[in-house]
Formats: sequence, C-alpha cells, structure tokens
Amino acid sequence: MSKDGLKIAFLGLGVMGGPMAAHLARAGHIVTGYNRTHSKAQAWQRTLSDDGVEVAIAETPAEAAAGKDVVLACLGNDDDVASVVFGTGGALAAMKQGATFIDHTTVSPALARGIAEECEQLGLHAVDAPVSGGQAGAENGKLAIMCGGSDAAMAAAAPVMEAFAARIVHIGDAGAGQACKAVNQVCIAGVLAGLSEGVRLAQATGVDTGKVLEAISGGAAQSWQMENRWQTMVEGEFDFGFAIDWMRKDLAIALGEAKANGLSMPVAALVDQFYAQVQTAGGSRQDTSALIRHLPEVK
Repeated sequence: MSKDGLKIAFLGLGVMGGPMAAHLARAGHIVTGYNRTHSKAQAWQRTLSDDGVEVAIAETPAEAAAGKDVVLACLGNDDDVASVVFGTGGALAAMKQGATFIDHTTVSPALARGIAEECEQLGLHAVDAPVSGGQAGAENGKLAIMCGGSDAAMAAAAPVMEAFAARIVHIGDAGAGQACKAVNQVCIAGVLAGLSEGVRLAQATGVDTGKVLEAISGGAAQSWQMENRWQTMVEGEFDFGFAIDWMRKDLAIALGEAKANGLSMPVAALVDQFYAQVQTAGGSRQDTSALIRHLPEVK
C-alpha cells in the first residue's frame, strides 16, 4: 500500500463502478466499497482479494463514507443518487469536513447543483463527473470524464480520477459536467441512427459489408461507433456495452434540458422513439447499437 494512498469510499459497484473502484485500490488507495445489493459488494471484494488486492466493504453509505478523504459514486439515476447521498443516513452527512464528493453517475444538472449546494453547507468539495467510454473504458482505465465544480474541488478530485481516466476536462461550475454528458449522449444517438441505416443500406445492396467498413472508416464517415460497433451490428450481437435503458434515461435528461432552454431537438426525440421500439421488442438491456433493430432485417 502506498504511503500516499487516500482513504476512499466508492458507492456503486456495478459494471462501471466496480472496475473504477478496483483501479483506485490498485493505485494504492485504501478503498471501501458499498453496493445496495450487498452480495455484489462481497463478490467485488472476493475478486480483488483473489488478485492480492485488499479492500473493505460497508453495509450503508454512511458507514462507507465516514472518515474518508474522497467519496465517489457511480449509481443509476437521480433517485438512486439522492437516496444514497442525502439525509441523516446518507453519505454526505457522514463525510468529514474538507473531504471531496465525486459523482460519476449521469444525472440531471439540477441534481448536480443541489448536491454541490449541500456539500458547500457541509464544508465539502463536490464534482459532478459523468463518464464516457462504457464498460470497456472502465475496465481498461481509459474513461473520458467531463467535470463540473469549483477549481478547488477539481484540484482535489483530478488526481484521484486519474486512476481510471484517459481524459479529464473541467467544463465549468456545478452541473456543467452533467450538461456536457447530455450533449455527449445526443451526439452518440445521432451517430448510431445514421450508422444503423448505413449498415442496413449496405446489406440491402448486397455489397461486402466488411469491405464497406474498410473503405469508409478511413474517411469522413469514421467514428468510434463505426470502428467498434459496425461489425457486431452486422452480426446482430448486442450483449455488451451501454444498455438502451440507460441511454433512454440519459436522453430524457437531454430532452428535458433542451425544453427548459427553449430548444427543439427533433432528431434526438425521434431516435429516442426508435429506442423505445427496441425496448418494447425486448432490447432494454442490449447495447445502444441495438438501435438497428428498429429497422427490418434485410433478407
């Protein structure tokens, strides 16, 4: 254990949070994990122990957060975060003054600002820090992190997040990180809509889809989604990555922000409807590239 390791709590040990918390432990920090389903926390602890990495687990958010230098969260939605951080039994009330709270959950900018206000009253730093890069990015420690918070909060948070980040960008004040993530999800949705139609067009014309990928991925059509999802979309494989349920949750945040600011986003709204169709067809937990399923298969 590094003599410089911080005392850290990580709330939420799912497909994203589990690997992120593991990177922190492997970086030499003293890590305590918490998960609402305690058996998942126990499994996370056993896996790390088998690799020779010792971590602790707690049964409540407050127990996990008490006395820690930094508390991080990666949960599901606004309600999940609020239930874990607020109130007398929540993480924030248990934290020591001067500590830092980092929320990697994608939530509404309004909730991020509310957390920052609560932290200010409690003498804590707060950073809203949603991530992009999916499960693979979390496992490989190569996430892109978009952050909102004060300069002082960022100074405390950035060295910790470096354990699992390829890029960290301070966007602005509290809530700015979440606003950036909303933009990120709108852009991804649009790219996947075009990619879905491109794959189906290639199939309909009968050309070699592999050769099409080789040709167009080197030009202006290139994208991360094309490089990483074209072939699996062709093959109908969607059992990985970021689930459609979560994308729809994120698009709801983005569309809500647009409405609040007097902006119409017809493409994002239409893609959200396409995702709803895939959900109805049983694709809720499939990767966002399963958007192609709203288009008929080519015979």
